[in-house]
Amino acid sequence: MFKFIGAIIGYFLLGRHFFGIIIGFVVGSLVDSYVTIQGKIKSGAKPEDIFEYYRQHSHSQGKGDFATMLVVLSAAVMRADGKILKSELEYLKSFFSQQFGPNFTTEHLSTLKHFLDGGTIPLVQVCGDIRTRTQIEIRIQLLHFLFGLAKADGHVAEQELNVIKNIANLLEIPNADFESVKNMFYRNVNSDYSVLGIDSSATEEAIKKAYRQMAIRYHPDKVAAMGEEYQKGAKEKFQKIQEAYENIKKSRGIN
Repeated sequence: MFKFIGAIIGYFLLGRHFFGIIIGFVVGSLVDSYVTIQGKIKSGAKPEDIFEYYRQHSHSQGKGDFATMLVVLSAAVMRADGKILKSELEYLKSFFSQQFGPNFTTEHLSTLKHFLDGGTIPLVQVCGDIRTRTQIEIRIQLLHFLFGLAKADGHVAEQELNVIKNIANLLEIPNADFESVKNMFYRNVNSDYSVLGIDSSATEEAIKKAYRQMAIRYHPDKVAAMGEEYQKGAKEKFQKIQEAYENIKKSRGIN
């Protein structure tokens, strides 16, 4: 674009001489090249380079750095609607510090910035790596954190939910677990039933059975060996399951 603008400007500046068109075209072409290069720099590295960057950080602690896994997935959710709000960044910093304490460092913030400012995040490769190195309980934990992040500013864009759903699919999280965790954050008249993975027409026996199964599946002891950062989210999920069960018992008059 600038090469044509430059040609026109050169034509008039040099007394409507053909030589002015040539000079202007050359100068404009240089500007076009600069803009293109800057655009590539701004767009960040190629997906394969971003994946390698992720691997270097997440594999640095043997079994994988849970915070780094969450950072890259959070960046994908934050970028989903095409805008990154300061309030979201502040929430994320506060949220991570609360969850991970001293284990969440300025290095993680730098890693987050890299993913936010870089090119397309290769979710297929990232989720594939996470899937092969973590048990299902850890992946559900990641999903739980992502829903909390999406709900942080009080407004959840459809694009954000779509990205979270895609992440859940790539992590091979069963749909029943996805709906259960989703309804812990997005409430409707049947959310308590959805949290337990049952229909609102379920019998009393089915409700009690579903609660026992979910209580076992989401019990904090499942991730007890993984560290305190896993325990906090696990306890929150377990509490929501208990609340859902108590709400259903109260509305149904179940003892």
